[in-house]
Amino acid sequence: MPKILIVEDNEENWDMLSRRLQRRGFEVAIAIDGLKALEMVRAAAPDLILMDMNLPVLDGWEATRRLRTDPATAKLPIIALTAHGMAGDREKSLAAGCDDHHTKPVEFPRLLDQIDGLLNRAKG
Repeated sequence: MPKILIVEDNEENWDMLSRRLQRRGFEVAIAIDGLKALEMVRAAAPDLILMDMNLPVLDGWEATRRLRTDPATAKLPIIALTAHGMAGDREKSLAAGCDDHHTKPVEFPRLLDQIDGLLNRAKG
């Protein structure tokens, strides 16, 4: 059962996502800021991260950059979850090291396709 780390500071968002993902058979861990996400990656060993980019303490862009510089987490699939849907926002997420970008509000079927695609690619 793949484990997904949801990094999200909005309780409604992480609650909805975690319940829907668990119903699909995923194990879920939650971090409410970027610093907690860095700690949870080591403790929870997720297979994929859903990273909100606007977070307190340490934002998602910096948390992603730090994960990418660590050889132990450099290849961990990360999907940016963000309300930023303007031109250039997807490129900014990818430049920070995210593998994909998903604009809120979440389109769950599309997000599942993104998750499945990245998990399959990670399996090789």
